[in-house]
Amino acid sequence: MRFPHIMELHPEPIGVDRDALVHCIEECLDCGTSCTACADACVAERDVQEMVHCIRLCLDCAEACASTGRIVARQTSPDLTVMRAAIEACAVACGASAEECERHAAHHEHCRVCAEQCRHCKGACEVLLAAIG
Repeated sequence: MRFPHIMELHPEPIGVDRDALVHCIEECLDCGTSCTACADACVAERDVQEMVHCIRLCLDCAEACASTGRIVARQTSPDLTVMRAAIEACAVACGASAEECERHAAHHEHCRVCAEQCRHCKGACEVLLAAIG
């Protein structure tokens, strides 16, 4: 893997558990992509009108994940208050998206998979928040 290796090479790491940091970034990247794909799949469903809220939450979650991943990846002179706020917002977005996708999981497999990924990302955010303190 190239991404974790780049994180290891940073000359001034932020002093937070690197494994938790890298895991959170990876989960954010996976979740953002999963949510984008799920929203796109929802648009193609016959019951698209019933999926509007799910689409919205998936897209919001994808944005939160992308932003959080980028904020957390930057280790030079971090403002931990800003980083913490981004991670908390990401966890909230992941939780909301997971709940909504779960409502549709029985009928749409992509929603079941997306809900699972959102829960993984929320968990990784919570672990990193605990590591930051």
